Amino acid sequence: MSLVKLSIKGISYSQTQNGAYALILNEVDGERKLPIVIGAFEAQSIAIALEKEIKPPRPLTHDLFKNFAERFDIIVKQVIIHKLVDGVFYSSIICERDKIEEIIDARTSDAIALALRFNAPIFTYKNILDKAGIYLKANPQDLENDSQEIEDILSNSETFDTGEQNTSSARTYLKHSLEELQELLSQAVGQEDYEKAAQIRDEISKREL
Repeated sequence: MSLVKLSIKGISYSQTQNGAYALILNEVDGERKLPIVIGAFEAQSIAIALEKEIKPPRPLTHDLFKNFAERFDIIVKQVIIHKLVDGVFYSSIICERDKIEEIIDARTSDAIALALRFNAPIFTYKNILDKAGIYLKANPQDLENDSQEIEDILSNSETFDTGEQNTSSARTYLKHSLEELQELLSQAVGQEDYEKAAQIRDEISKREL
């Protein structure tokens, strides 16, 4: 089976399902998107890894794994989303140490959070993309409102455990400017309030798309 390389488009937060996030992956040499439902903690970890300028004062779980791996000369070479069963994606992390390759089973959200930190490529098999890939509108203006398909996936798919999102507090960020949101994001990360940071990051992402 042929592998298809993926890139990360962004993270979409459900407007109707509290605590539900979809990680949107792009087909690098095509137009299909692969939405994967992930938990709030993993969404926060991926968002922070995507935001290169934000550095948590202490390592998150995925940062700790990276530090541990590097201390023992282990590198993550690539991540492969290799199976889709009953709406749940299964992934493998391909690692190497002393020129010996190992394959480690992982949740897809964890695997992608680590791939970002190791600058490792992400792949899936063509048959999985054929089954679960979707086409979004050309020139999307807003990832949150771009596709009803994403909202349906967030509403109906089996998901990992998610934390409750305080949507009323999320709405309070609407009145802030982008510059103010960036400052609030830095403060939240400095205080290690990653739930708040994720809400602010969501609002920034919606405005930047």
